[in-house]
Amino acid sequence: MEVKKFTVLGAGTMGHGIAQAAVQAGFDAVLYDVSAEFVEKGAARIQKSLAKRVAKGKMAEDEMKTILGRLKTSTDLAEAVKDADFVIEAVPENLDLKKKIFAELDKLCKPETILATNTSVLSVTAVAGATNRKDQVVGTHFFNPAAVMKLVEIICPVGVADKTVEIALDTMKRLGKTPIKVKDTPGFIVNRLLGPLYMTAAQMVLEGTATAEDIDTAMKLGAGHPMGPCELADFGGFDVIQMAQDSVFEYTHSEADKLNILYRKMIEAGRLGFKNGKGFYDYLPDGTKKPFKVF
Repeated sequence: MEVKKFTVLGAGTMGHGIAQAAVQAGFDAVLYDVSAEFVEKGAARIQKSLAKRVAKGKMAEDEMKTILGRLKTSTDLAEAVKDADFVIEAVPENLDLKKKIFAELDKLCKPETILATNTSVLSVTAVAGATNRKDQVVGTHFFNPAAVMKLVEIICPVGVADKTVEIALDTMKRLGKTPIKVKDTPGFIVNRLLGPLYMTAAQMVLEGTATAEDIDTAMKLGAGHPMGPCELADFGGFDVIQMAQDSVFEYTHSEADKLNILYRKMIEAGRLGFKNGKGFYDYLPDGTKKPFKVF
């Protein structure tokens, strides 16, 4: 099956970016959410992102109009998915919510439609279990910002058909991404490796070994990382990191994977990272940031 039509469920941070990647790559795409307000915000973010490319001379205005012409929006789930060849769900990381949505999708989608859950931590096998098409369900772990970042982890749940995985890999390549195949285990590849780095950086801040800013500078200039671990943790979101580390630790029982108490304290203090402007750094309205004095 050649994928021609996408539907993306969830018009938030990840969903609108995935939809943008699809229409930029030449696919027709429907962006769905439960309210008109959410959908309109998602579509506006796509338009704003493309307009920036036009302003920088990276895209012609006519091309932007053509791309936006491939995007449709909907608040009617049945209507949104009826013609879709590939559905990517990008709702919040809540297993019960995802299972409920996939049970509905199983009934509403064409028999041949492939279903994908965009997740950085949850069991794709558990999500697939809510359907009667377990062989046609994969995980797609896009990275933020989804329209820009090249990597997509294709997570293979128990029982998925080889053909489904092949179609998913091919489709992500057509989106301009670099897909890699991963077994359905907590953390997958990237988050499994990043977790101990996040935890060690937090412990160093906690101990007073160095400031978050200096730790970031050390890893950027000393290890060649484009972003330091504290800044990267801000971008990922402390609540998401907590969910990921709790899941990985339950699987590995390794102290290196155990959530550092500093993250719990930051979350309790209402600091979630870049998403609410407060993490290891304070993110200011003018687009700049300043280090937050943890202690």
